[in-house]
Amino acid sequence: MDLRISTLLNAYRNGTTTPRAVIENILKEMDKAPSQIWISRLSREALEKYLEPLENYKAIPADKPLFGIPFAIKDNIDFEGLESTSACPAYAYKPQKSSFVVSRLIEAGAIPLGKTNMDQFATGLVGVRSPYGSIPNKFVPEYISGGSSSGSAAALAYGLCSFSLGTDTAGSGRVPAAFNKLVGIKPTRGLLSTSGVIPACRSLDCVSIFALDTNDAQEVLNIAQGEDSEDPYSREAPWIHGEANRTRLPEKWAFGVPDKLEFFGNEGYRKAFEKTVQAFEKAGGTKVIIPFEPFLKAAKLLYEGPWVFERYNAVGKFIEEHPDEIHPVTKSIIMPKRTPHPSEVFEGFHTLQAYKKIADKIISSVDFLLTPTAGTIYKTADVEKNPIELNSNLGYYTNYMNLLDYSALAIPSEDAFCENGNTSSLPFGVTLVGKAFDDYKLLDAAKKVEGYLASKIPLAVCGAHLKGCPLHKELSRAVFLEATNTAPEYKMLALSGPIPKPALIAASNGEGQSFYIEIYGLSAQDFGEFVKRVPAPLSIGKVKTIDGRFVSGFVADSSVLELYRKGKAKDISEYGDWRKYRNSL
Repeated sequence: MDLRISTLLNAYRNGTTTPRAVIENILKEMDKAPSQIWISRLSREALEKYLEPLENYKAIPADKPLFGIPFAIKDNIDFEGLESTSACPAYAYKPQKSSFVVSRLIEAGAIPLGKTNMDQFATGLVGVRSPYGSIPNKFVPEYISGGSSSGSAAALAYGLCSFSLGTDTAGSGRVPAAFNKLVGIKPTRGLLSTSGVIPACRSLDCVSIFALDTNDAQEVLNIAQGEDSEDPYSREAPWIHGEANRTRLPEKWAFGVPDKLEFFGNEGYRKAFEKTVQAFEKAGGTKVIIPFEPFLKAAKLLYEGPWVFERYNAVGKFIEEHPDEIHPVTKSIIMPKRTPHPSEVFEGFHTLQAYKKIADKIISSVDFLLTPTAGTIYKTADVEKNPIELNSNLGYYTNYMNLLDYSALAIPSEDAFCENGNTSSLPFGVTLVGKAFDDYKLLDAAKKVEGYLASKIPLAVCGAHLKGCPLHKELSRAVFLEATNTAPEYKMLALSGPIPKPALIAASNGEGQSFYIEIYGLSAQDFGEFVKRVPAPLSIGKVKTIDGRFVSGFVADSSVLELYRKGKAKDISEYGDWRKYRNSL
């Protein structure tokens, strides 16, 4: 079952399924999936609280943009229907209310399913530090699912929800996204309230979002964000005063690539990253090599500076009182080896600020940074043998992020071949890094390049296949890439018929105009099937965009001019947008 948000909402509108039917199917799939994904689940009876109210609506109301959309919650985020444990049964408590973010999602019509497994007290990037067991990777079972939000990512990868919530202090919302072929938003600190979240490092913690594609991720971000008076670290986004204040990707854009890349011997990941960089360049970006040393130095402060004592501040006393209930690796990280002199805390703050000043100047020289999300992936057995070093390796590209107050977006990319050279592949992903409140700029960039990353063929449409138009349903399996315009080199004729079809033809003598188009990414199979359905005199050829690229798109052969002369086609160039012509009829 396709559980993407847009797909489910369309199915609900069309009457082809219902939220109840979707939940019933998911409950069956839960029984087939690894039991380690969940720490606790809502029963069928408990789910009625969320299903029954939705059945009172004859149509999806405007204030329920997540109507009937199932989601999962990391077990360090409060949900009033189930205990919060942070993967430590002795720590369990029943919250009196749901967290700020969970409440907003439920109010929007989303259906909570349960609480997911995690590295205990959100300490780890591996997903194996839990008394509830390790979750086998959906794509390569002997490998880790990543942590600490392992269960939330796996629930999505195994097809058990439409999106899920994690947390991210050192990379926990990004590494699991990469290892499970998901989109992972690590928002600007404070953009999503952490009220009702068991803290790891309270000043750095973020609620993160896992989704099946960038459109779904953005929709959840739109709803989950909001300033919260009960969270002292919550921040008011600039765009609360108007969407024009959102930082967006400019027409000409550049991305930074670190000069110090580390893949820990995984040549498959190295090659996958090189291909990804090429994809960003093909999508119109300019690569700039940037010095990465200041970011790496800042990252070391997370576990070698005073912030490790913030973890102790969160749960240290509990660990002292319940030492036998704590995973030994978790205990070794959180419990201090010595008591620092108070001056060391301030020295850490001053050192971080010095690195931030340098890093801010570097990141401001480009529109965003592009890095691997992780330099490699490990087998579960290897992590258990060498838990500290391998976990540290996974944080190479992630640990600096919240310390420097940056936003990030993890997206899947080409699979990498196993390091031993066999034919099986490993999931691989990259992360886009921006300054605080660059969240939507990063989403813009990801959408622009998605078709190139997923080996999809870009297709430009200019008529009835546009969003909201009669034939748009034929692109239901496609990925929306961008809305733009053609170069000012075309004329547009409308062919008569039940649905007027636009015929884009090259203009002569400099009389051309620019027309609105939307570009979608299709798999090779879907692209082939789409082309087969295109009727003459229309065909698929190369369309030049306003920024000089050539993409496959609808064009017409010269025979359309004869139809024009016979009055079977009308020149609609003056409209500049097929939708405007259609609305005029």
